[in-house]
Amino acid sequence: MHTTHAENEANYLKYKGKYKGLLGWILSTDHKRIGLLYLYSIGTMFIVGALLGLAMKFELLAPGKTIMNAQTYNATFTVHGVIMIFMIVVPGLPAVFGNFLMPIMIGAKDVAFPKLNLLSWYLYVAGVFLVLSALLFGSGTPDTGWTFYAPYSFKTGTNLLPAVFGAFVLGFSSILTGLNFLVTIHRLRCPGLKWTKLPLFVWTLYGTAWIQLLATPVVGITLVLIALERVFGVGIFDPALGGDPILYQHLFWIYSHPAVYIMILPAMGAISEIIPTFSQKHVFGYKAIIASTMAIAFVGWLVWGHHMYTAGMSGTAQYYFSLLTFIVAIPSAIKVFNWISTMYKGSINIQTPFYWAVSFIFVFMIGGLSGLVLGALSTNVYVHDTAFVVGHFHYIVFGGTGFSFFAAIHYWFPKIFGRMYDKAWANIGWLVFFIGFLALYTPMFYLGLMGMPRRYYDYLEEFHGGNILSTFGSWILATGLIIIITNLVRSARKGPKTESNPWHGKTLEWSVPSPPPLENFDEIPVIAEDDGPYNYK
Repeated sequence: MHTTHAENEANYLKYKGKYKGLLGWILSTDHKRIGLLYLYSIGTMFIVGALLGLAMKFELLAPGKTIMNAQTYNATFTVHGVIMIFMIVVPGLPAVFGNFLMPIMIGAKDVAFPKLNLLSWYLYVAGVFLVLSALLFGSGTPDTGWTFYAPYSFKTGTNLLPAVFGAFVLGFSSILTGLNFLVTIHRLRCPGLKWTKLPLFVWTLYGTAWIQLLATPVVGITLVLIALERVFGVGIFDPALGGDPILYQHLFWIYSHPAVYIMILPAMGAISEIIPTFSQKHVFGYKAIIASTMAIAFVGWLVWGHHMYTAGMSGTAQYYFSLLTFIVAIPSAIKVFNWISTMYKGSINIQTPFYWAVSFIFVFMIGGLSGLVLGALSTNVYVHDTAFVVGHFHYIVFGGTGFSFFAAIHYWFPKIFGRMYDKAWANIGWLVFFIGFLALYTPMFYLGLMGMPRRYYDYLEEFHGGNILSTFGSWILATGLIIIITNLVRSARKGPKTESNPWHGKTLEWSVPSPPPLENFDEIPVIAEDDGPYNYK
């Protein structure tokens, strides 16, 4: 592999272009700065969403009213869900690490459409402000839940339209990012970088981009129909006007289930980079991981009906969706098998990113296995709309996103900032977060099996013990978050400077200085025939 870079060229953090200060960042089309803009934006909204989640758990500390009434609780879980799904989970890894690293990993100087990339971030910010305006103005905070289910979404008297329009704009941001990534991966790969030599993180971004491009318009149209229904009463979803509210659920989940894979595929990609590096071993089953990635991206389109077993559908449709739900678990299991096989007989270097990666596999397996309970017809009906669903959802979505995101930020932190974090505090933060996560969400499986409904601000006395443990878990998890964020923020400014490849990684991003120069490479690198992304001896 032949690469060239300018050691003396100013890195992207110190580069002084036409504009300085804040303008130098928000008007920059450099993919690395845009990646950091997403990191700071998403990080800010994550703190807001986490605080709302803490408030919900505090309310559930005891039966009856604790700190909020039922209406406020409904509004809190609605805004918590909209923020976490549309502002963090969906854009999270692709927008931050895809933007920062993908062009470097394929030997390009930037994405295919840098200005479109910046526009995507502007649309993200506009969507955030629109959703937040629903909290601050109008006749009350939306209380429909993040799914905006019909017919309640066009009958509630709360300020719903800004939140719906905000989600619509956020969808446009996602579509443009996906389009940009697809063109970049197809057109800007460096010479010699064949499809069978792409890093696995890039492959997962590729599969995700197709979902972003093709599935997001479905939910966009659905949200527009909700607005038309609410403003003009067009009668598409309103049964009183001849509409069908079940149609809304189909349209919503046709997007929203593949949206889970927009989150989990890049998460799997990040884990697939970390495990070979810290095992110092070629990834096991490279082509099988690629095939399973594309299989998840394809089959994920066909399973939306398992969210609607109790909404009313034929027995044939139920069997079809249940079977496909079990089938989609197979490619996920292939990845877990490959990760564990990669570690087998490897020279394991136990560092903070490795802890996060291994704990990701643990929580992802629990989330996946509990998903089979929901995929099976008989057990799904039993636990439908209970706290069991909340536990499974958070193990997969928050566990998948959270653990992989923190694995990725601890892995690529030295590359992004050119500095190293305090490893001792990083390990403490991981341990506290991991314990808090298990204590927060594991009781929900028990509570759901015992029959506690989800989205209730009150509960019977028999559910008290599980809720106490869950609320305590939220406090432990929050403590872990404070340790992690404090350590990373401080280290980004004052951490010791580090070498360009502290983990001995083999992918292209580790061949450039830390932090990378403005255009990554002086000359586009050339990949030799016998080079590969995981060639460990």
